[in-house]
Amino acid sequence: MYLLDLLTAGDTPVEVTGAMRNAGMAGADGPANVLAALRVATSTEARGTGCVVVFAEEIHAARWVRKTHATSPTAFTSYPGPIGYVAEDRVQITARPAPSLTFDPHSATAAARTAIYTVGLGDDGTLLHALSDHVDGLVVAAFGAGHVPMACVDALADLAKRMPVVLATRTGSGPVLRHTYGFPGSESDLLERGLISGSTLDPVKARILLQLLLMTTADNDQVAQAFSALS
Repeated sequence: MYLLDLLTAGDTPVEVTGAMRNAGMAGADGPANVLAALRVATSTEARGTGCVVVFAEEIHAARWVRKTHATSPTAFTSYPGPIGYVAEDRVQITARPAPSLTFDPHSATAAARTAIYTVGLGDDGTLLHALSDHVDGLVVAAFGAGHVPMACVDALADLAKRMPVVLATRTGSGPVLRHTYGFPGSESDLLERGLISGSTLDPVKARILLQLLLMTTADNDQVAQAFSALS
């Protein structure tokens, strides 16, 4: 969904929908979701909102939405919340995301390999060293507002000298901080060592953006500028 948002230029609405209950189950939600998505697609209100996800009559921006439950009809949620809703057959847009970065799909010609590394308690950075020769860019899914165990710091600093390393929060919402904490492995420490803030993107979306940037031959400074524009 976020990939569609990055590859779609112009103000034509692009909707993604589906069903959480199959057609043979009581309370199947597929037909209602498709109808709501069609209403959004044909609404002048929704123009300029980029790619959106329409589920349970809520409209979510692709850059913020996440699937947060395996089976619930309201599995798709976003922070700071839906940008609109469908009620009484009418589309209401209550918030408009800032214009997104967009890429020409034909410009993505370079080969690139990226990965997400999720830090854990007691992590000593050994696996980071193992990844270093196999990726062109890395997203670190860090604790809280952008923190990692102190034992990972040197490995991450070394990687950041060789490739773009994006610092994201594994919580799924909220920003990576910049200068609130100052201990080794804190967000300010890691950013000073060359890591790039993932801003409010979750690790999966940060990897999508990083992948596209590297496939369009962006260098480390251009990657940093692209992520900085999200703040």
